[in-house]
Amino acid sequence: MRHQTCSLLVVAASFAAAFAMSDCRAQPMPEQPDMTIDAGTRADVIRGALEAIQEGYVFPDVAAKTAEFVRQREAAGQYATLDSAKAFARQLTDDLQSVTRDKHLRVMYRSLELQRRQGALGGAPMLPNGIATPRALNYGFEKAERLEGNVGLVEIRSFSAEGPEMEQAASAAMTFVANTDALIIDLRRNGGGRPEMVALVTSYLFDGRTHLNDLYWRKGDRTESFFTRDEVAGKRFGGKKPVYVLVGPRTFSGAEEFAYNLKALGRATIVGETTGGGANPGGMRPLGPSFAVFVPTGRAINPVTKTNWEGLGVEPDVKVPAGEALEKAVSLARERLAR
Repeated sequence: MRHQTCSLLVVAASFAAAFAMSDCRAQPMPEQPDMTIDAGTRADVIRGALEAIQEGYVFPDVAAKTAEFVRQREAAGQYATLDSAKAFARQLTDDLQSVTRDKHLRVMYRSLELQRRQGALGGAPMLPNGIATPRALNYGFEKAERLEGNVGLVEIRSFSAEGPEMEQAASAAMTFVANTDALIIDLRRNGGGRPEMVALVTSYLFDGRTHLNDLYWRKGDRTESFFTRDEVAGKRFGGKKPVYVLVGPRTFSGAEEFAYNLKALGRATIVGETTGGGANPGGMRPLGPSFAVFVPTGRAINPVTKTNWEGLGVEPDVKVPAGEALEKAVSLARERLAR
């Protein structure tokens, strides 16, 4: 699922680490200096972005329409006055999304100064805020608590980390709440991540092997299926006790998949506001030293609904403002346990 390859190794590494898999939309860009660009740079970025989109975007017909639209705007001089790298990236992203309606598809600018600053930290994987490694953010697990009434709470900020360390963090968090009578999983600040990690965490909420999601990939015309794991390192919460998932507008991509899967399977009650609406994963393609394009090369196909949440988001079962979702879920959990 990693598509970013480039002879400019430091560029590819910087963009790849900062925008892993599909959480590129929801994570904030760091503060960074702007850069003045010329007509040649604009033309190169547009050409490279459109080539990447036409080669890889999951819907070839939409890719062709998008390329035609951008080329028409370029020919009409719509980008000619954009000498700011930041403004150019924003405008090109807006134009791409105006055709595709795909919130994952976007062009990003990353200053050379920011890349050097991150590289000076020893090449450790950097998140888009430019200040923390996955380890410093506990591999996405923000908190694990036991609330009054024996209600568990786990907040997950990202599913982007992978490997043994992430699995250990997941095991520790989920084992801590395994003996609670109801569980709340907070995804309100989760911008997404890798489907393998979504499946791993979900595995703690089921007793047996369960089909969660399929991803269709344009390259190879293939479909990849994701199931809960037969074995996990920690103790399972199990498949019988009530689960509540908190969502909001900042819940995006892989975090939406987590909520959508559980809702489709009837395993959880979704509480909060409708999510961002991004169901097409993909990868990063560098466009020279300071730009890159994230191209969605696949789409989710839920085995129950036969569709996904693209452009619609995941609609909560219980609708409340995102800021009130935890309080509401705690109330729902305690009411249910009191029956």
